[in-house]
Amino acid sequence: MKLVEALEKLSDANGVTGREGEVRELMKKYLKPYVDETREDRLGNLIAFKKGNKDAPTVMLAAHMDEVGLMIKNIKKKGFLQFAKVGGIDDRVLLAQKVIVHTDKGSLIGVVGSKPPHIQTEEEQKKVVDADRLFIDVGAKDKNEAEKMGVQVGDVVSFDTKFVQIGENVVLGKALDDRVGCAMMVETMRRLQKVDCNVYAVGTIQEEVGLRGATIAAFQVEPDVCIVLETTVAGDMPGVEEGKAPAKMGEGPVVTVADAGLIAHPKVLRLLIDSAKENKIPYQLETGIRGSTDAARISLSREGVPSGVISVATRYIHSPAAILNLDDAEKTVKLAVAAIEKVPEVF
Repeated sequence: MKLVEALEKLSDANGVTGREGEVRELMKKYLKPYVDETREDRLGNLIAFKKGNKDAPTVMLAAHMDEVGLMIKNIKKKGFLQFAKVGGIDDRVLLAQKVIVHTDKGSLIGVVGSKPPHIQTEEEQKKVVDADRLFIDVGAKDKNEAEKMGVQVGDVVSFDTKFVQIGENVVLGKALDDRVGCAMMVETMRRLQKVDCNVYAVGTIQEEVGLRGATIAAFQVEPDVCIVLETTVAGDMPGVEEGKAPAKMGEGPVVTVADAGLIAHPKVLRLLIDSAKENKIPYQLETGIRGSTDAARISLSREGVPSGVISVATRYIHSPAAILNLDDAEKTVKLAVAAIEKVPEVF
């Protein structure tokens, strides 16, 4: 399966934080031909293993399976659904979005609504509508009908955005943070036909609410080195100062020097940069981003794990629709493969 085909299936799948099962099943299917074993841990991380030489280093390759979304917290008397945000979502991108409520009886299409602007006061029209004042309308006439449709407190809600190619080598979809990391991990394992290292490919859960899955996965795997495959903010758009978000779409993988939770280990940083240069892979360096990744927790596991991050510059992450360049994803895979093959020289 081509990288873009896997990405489409993974992007369209529901995997709101804490409910990653649909994505996990796809990952099991895609990874199975390229690894020696797969298993699911107690909390839901997917851990796949490819055996290398007995005395060779152990590499953990990680990408998170979850996506930001919503969760039903109350059903109003008139059938409207109140919700809580799951993960970091800007309130400004929620209003009027088409969504899918995932119930035990199946999926329900709905729309995020609010008080119409026609009857808002002048002061109300100047303000962003807080998520607490928004609601989801699934067409139910009252609470009883909504419950008969299958809605209950705790149901997760994903954005109803379908994956599509919109330009030359450019795609749009939901949850590209971090389904592109998942797709790249599958492709990396496919290309690692013969490798000295023992490689764990780990699809982590609950990254968007505190890097939780990575914490326990790293404890189990006990890697000698870790590479996380992620997305990062693409700043090549109107209104963004270059120094605020220097990564650009179409200019190759982004190697993290430091972020809010991780200072990349010098040996891993050198490994990634040298691998890129030796294989003539264009790359970008990034530091100062406020967010962080699973690498922050993995690096602190047990006695410590030298860790680094390779990202794809992506526009509009943590929103209903994001955009990335497939060539960046392809080059990120090449860099990941080259770095893993070079690990025995460094570690």
